[in-house]
Amino acid sequence: MRFRTVAACAAAVLTAVAATGCGSSDDSADGPVKLTYWAWAPGLDKVVELWNETHPDIQVTVKEQAAGDDLVTKTITAAKAGNAPDLMQAEYQALPTLVSNDVLADISGQVADAEAEFPAGVWQQVTLGTDAVYALPQDSGPMMFYYREDLFEQYGLNVPGTWEEFADTAREVRDVAPDDTYLTTFSANDAGLFAGLAQQAGAEWWTVEGERWRVGIDEEPTQRVADFWGGLVAEGAIDNQPMYTPAWNQAMNTGKQIAWVSAVWAPGTLTTAAADTSGKWAMAPLPQWEDGANATGSWGGSTTGVTNDSEHPEEAAEFATWLNTDPEALAALVREGGIYPAATAAQTGDALAEPPAFFANQPDFYELAASVAEGTAPAAWGPNVNVAYSTFNDAFGQAADDRGDFGAALTSMQEATVTDLTDHGFQVAE
Repeated sequence: MRFRTVAACAAAVLTAVAATGCGSSDDSADGPVKLTYWAWAPGLDKVVELWNETHPDIQVTVKEQAAGDDLVTKTITAAKAGNAPDLMQAEYQALPTLVSNDVLADISGQVADAEAEFPAGVWQQVTLGTDAVYALPQDSGPMMFYYREDLFEQYGLNVPGTWEEFADTAREVRDVAPDDTYLTTFSANDAGLFAGLAQQAGAEWWTVEGERWRVGIDEEPTQRVADFWGGLVAEGAIDNQPMYTPAWNQAMNTGKQIAWVSAVWAPGTLTTAAADTSGKWAMAPLPQWEDGANATGSWGGSTTGVTNDSEHPEEAAEFATWLNTDPEALAALVREGGIYPAATAAQTGDALAEPPAFFANQPDFYELAASVAEGTAPAAWGPNVNVAYSTFNDAFGQAADDRGDFGAALTSMQEATVTDLTDHGFQVAE
């Protein structure tokens, strides 16, 4: 399948300054292979030291970068100049954009045995539904339900097992708690949360039919999610304010919002957003659409990819495999970077034997998290995730402010995504 550059990426490439001196051709003929790794995760330099100590013939240098779209743009720019690094950290949703710009190499021949180390839903995201492998999963973000255990007990609430029960609990909070207290909020400033909820419901926003992209944003699974949350916002059962603001932090810290639909990395956020509530929260599986099911979506997570500019793809793939499957490396990633490894074995290993300090009251935190992660639904990403996400922020932001029509906002996402693809030369299936 042939890809072309997405509008936003093309614009960013045209305006960005080309990176220089970032390739891997500086190793001498008789010296060690030298690899450059662009990444943002904290503590990676200390993890790489373990590799360098035991692999004198392959030395890796970490060059810390900005996260997310900034690194994608910088790497695309460097690749066009032939100066991309050997390896890069990339979020799952960025992989189609990097592949469409011919940045990432297919390393399926070097990492074929690694597939068994990861959940199927996570592995699918690095193959883009093909026989190729464009990266190795590094960390993942299975979604979960967090709640103030003390306030649930005070208000006589039960932890919801289904979304229907979640809605009933939201209404009950409005009845039994102070007037300014809500179960949670719908936040229109993070499309990744909404995407994860849609994945849990069975949505596939981008798929491939032959040589055509098919966009399935405005279809039944996501419509169900939009109608559910839009209904709760419209009736005032939940708040309609964005997350990560001073007001949201205060609500979380003072018990004005007593639950949060988030991901496995939430304890780190709560440590700063709700510092006074340590030991008062608990984690449970995400509410289900079908009673007794075990499905969840992903919010966040990243991979390690090898670029087409690398002069040593075999050695780069060897390092990427070690980083994301070796027990010592995975333990160091947890210890130094605080990540939740994508590798299944690491999720129940010694590195996660103790709960996050903020959840010291829940000793089985990571045991439960591993069980939840087993039900991670596949995510289907396309080459213009940025357009869909930007439209979400605008359309759902307005709908949330107005307590208005979430269905219309979802249609806007679909139309904007399809229009962007067709405007930039992609074939799109009806």
